Amino acid sequence: MASRRWFHPNLLGVEAERYLMESGFDGSFLCRPSKSNPGDFTLSVRRAGEVTHIKIQNTGDYFDLYGGEKFATLAELVQHYTEGRNQLKEKNGLVIELKYPLNCADPTNERWFHGHITGKEAEKALMEKAKNGSYLVRESHSKPGDYVLSVRTEDKVTHVMIRCQDGKYDVGGGEQFSTLADLVEHYKKNPMVETSGYVVHLKQPFNATRIAASGIRSRVEVLEKETSSRQNSKKAGFEEEFEALQQLDAKHLLKRRGDEPEDKAKNRYRNILPFEHSRVVLNDGENGDYINANFIDLRKALTGDLSLALACQQNQKAFQAGENVEKMDGSWEKQKRYIATQGCLKDTVIDLWRMVWQENSRVIVMTTKEVERGKNKCVRYWPDADRKLEKGKLIITYINEHLKEDYDLREFALTHKDHLDETRPVFHFHFKSWPDHGVPSEPSRVLSFLHDINMKQDEIPGAGPIIVHCSAGIGRTGTFIVIDIILNLINQHGLDCEIDIFNTIRLVRGQRSGLVQTEAQYKFVYQAVQQYIETMTTRVQAEHNTLKTGREYINTKKAHYELQTPSHGAHSVPPHTPIPPQDRVMQEQKLYENVGPMRSPPAGNQKQFSHPPVPRK
Repeated sequence: MASRRWFHPNLLGVEAERYLMESGFDGSFLCRPSKSNPGDFTLSVRRAGEVTHIKIQNTGDYFDLYGGEKFATLAELVQHYTEGRNQLKEKNGLVIELKYPLNCADPTNERWFHGHITGKEAEKALMEKAKNGSYLVRESHSKPGDYVLSVRTEDKVTHVMIRCQDGKYDVGGGEQFSTLADLVEHYKKNPMVETSGYVVHLKQPFNATRIAASGIRSRVEVLEKETSSRQNSKKAGFEEEFEALQQLDAKHLLKRRGDEPEDKAKNRYRNILPFEHSRVVLNDGENGDYINANFIDLRKALTGDLSLALACQQNQKAFQAGENVEKMDGSWEKQKRYIATQGCLKDTVIDLWRMVWQENSRVIVMTTKEVERGKNKCVRYWPDADRKLEKGKLIITYINEHLKEDYDLREFALTHKDHLDETRPVFHFHFKSWPDHGVPSEPSRVLSFLHDINMKQDEIPGAGPIIVHCSAGIGRTGTFIVIDIILNLINQHGLDCEIDIFNTIRLVRGQRSGLVQTEAQYKFVYQAVQQYIETMTTRVQAEHNTLKTGREYINTKKAHYELQTPSHGAHSVPPHTPIPPQDRVMQEQKLYENVGPMRSPPAGNQKQFSHPPVPRK
C-alpha cells in the first residue's frame, strides 16, 4: 500500500505553489485542505513548469471532483488517479499526470504512530498481536488531517478521534496539546472513559516498523535512544524489535529437510536445516537431491506458496509478514531472487556446482573467510590460478582474478560434460572485510560491495539467482540479502516509498530460518540502509540544484547504483521529501481547472469508528 504522506494539513495555496516549484518536478503533486471551501480539499499538481489546482468535493458521504467517480476516502481518490494514467484530464483533453507525491513529514517520530493504516487493519493487528491496553495512533481516513487513537480494551478495539485544529490536538473536548506525543502522555496518566462507563487505559505502545525511506534517520535515532535508555531488564529499541523477531521465528513449525541419514553428513551444523517448502532440490540424478540451501524469493511468499505451506501446518497466524510487506509497496514482482546456503564441506563441493549449473546462477557471494579464529568456515570450492576443477560432470576453469581493497573477484568458466558446446561465465565475489567478531564499524564497504555485485548481475541477461553464503548460511548471508532487498525497493520507487526492515526479515526467515542471526546484524541492516539513503539524498539534491525550474526529470526511477557510477552518467530519482515552508500566506489561490469524468467503479465503504470516549475529569 502506498504512503499517504502527500497530504499536507497546514499548507495553503500559494505555499503549495512555491513548495512544488522549489522542491518538486513536473508530475509532483500534493493534497491539502481547501481554504475557500472548508471541509473540501485541493489537489495541487506541477506540470509544464506551472501548478494546476484541482478542487475535491467532500460531501460527508463521498469524495469526488465535483462530478464523475465517487470515492469513500480521499486516499482512494488520489490512489485511483495516481494509478490510472490518462484518466485525469482537463476539458480540452490534456492529461494531468500524478507521478511523484511531494510528501509531508509525519506529525511525530514516535514508533506508536502507524500512519495510514485503516481502522480494520488496526483492529486486526491489535487483536492478534497486542495485549490489552496496547495502543497506536493513525491517520483518520474519514477526516483527513485528523488522527485516531486505537486502543485494545479486552475483547474489542476502541477508536478515539483526535482533532487537529490550528496546530493543536484534542479528543473532541477538554485540554488541547501542542503535539500528539503530549496528548498520548497525558491520557496515559489520565485514562479516558467511554460513554458506557468503560475506562480506556493506555498501558503500552503497539509500535510500527514500517516507515518512509526518507525518515530512516529519525527511526534509527529513536531506536538507539530507546536502546540506551532502557530501564531494568526491559527490552527496548533495537533489542526489543530483534527479540520480537526471535519469538516469531520460534513459532515457525514448517517442515525441514536434512535430518535423514543420507543427508546428515551434508550439513555443516546439525541444527541449521533448510525448510522443505523453499529448499533447492537438485534434479540431475547425481549424488542425491539434497543441498543445505533455500531460495529467497519474495514473489513466491507474497503470491501464496508460503501462506499455503503455513496454513497446512495450522501456523498462519504466526506469520503475517507477507501481508505487511506487500502493503509497504505493491511491486515486489521486480525483486531479485537469491539462494542462501551454507559454506561448503569437502563432500558438498560437487553439490554447490550442481546447483550453480541447474539454476543458471552467474554470481556467487562469499561473506566468510575460509578459516576464522582457527576454525574452518568453508572449504575452498574453486580452482587455483590457471587450474581446472572437475566435480562429477562439471568442469570449473579459472579465468582471472582481481584483488580489490575489500574483496577478491574471481571469474570462472563453467562447462558440463553433457553440454560441451555451452560455457557459462561465473563470478565469485569473496568479501574479506567482515570482522571475525561482530559487524563492520560502518557500512560503506558493504554498500560498495553490493553495488559491484548488482552491476555484474545486471550485465548478464537471464542470470539465475545470486547465491550467497557465509558459514552457516544465515547470519552474514541474511544480512547481505536483506540489505540488498531494501535497497532494490528504494531504487525502484524512490525515497518516498515505504520500507519495513523488521517485516522484510520476518518474511525471508519464512524461507530460511534464522536469517540475520544477531541483534548487531539487525542494527547493521538499519545503519546500512540509512547510509545508503543519506548518500542517495545528497546526490539527488545536488542534481536537483543543477536543473532549471520547470524542467522535467528524465529516467526518474533509475537505480542509485547508476548514480554512483560516473561512467553511467547521473540519473534522477523521485525527490526526497524536504521540510515544507513554515511561514503562512493568508490568501487562498483560486486558479482551478475543470476536470473531465473518470471511469473506474466507486470505492467501497470506509469503516466507521466508534464514538469517541469522554475524558475522565
